[in-house]
Amino acid sequence: MKKDLHSRVSIAVAIAAAALDADNTPPAIDLQGFDSAEIVISIGVGGITFTGTNKVEYKLTHSDDDSTYTAVTIADVLGLESVGTGGIIKSLTAAHAAAAAYRVGYVGGKRYLKLLADFSGTHASPTPMSAVCIRSNPHLAPVANAA
Repeated sequence: MKKDLHSRVSIAVAIAAAALDADNTPPAIDLQGFDSAEIVISIGVGGITFTGTNKVEYKLTHSDDDSTYTAVTIADVLGLESVGTGGIIKSLTAAHAAAAAYRVGYVGGKRYLKLLADFSGTHASPTPMSAVCIRSNPHLAPVANAA
């Protein structure tokens, strides 16, 4: 068996790599032509010590028309025990002392996704982060090279 993942995936930026201290403007990720998606969030060392007040909540929303977005629920994702109000799939509410990556599968069935890094409280120093959506199981393969 040939170990070829490359020809069966496509990557879309969900949060551009940056040191952020305020909400990002999430791009729409189009899932048309793919039957599965995985969100991968990479977070560097926290710019602050996060708390229940000074926090970042990653909110995933989805849409059929790229106009009206609604929050995902636990039925729409894989790999989580729960989804918070507004589609929260990851929260930074305590010290984040080491870089880490987190993944969440999307099975919701809508065409478009958006991922918001929602900042609350005071963030005197930014936190490095990025996120991508890995689209897989294409209707037409191989997927074109992006490099």
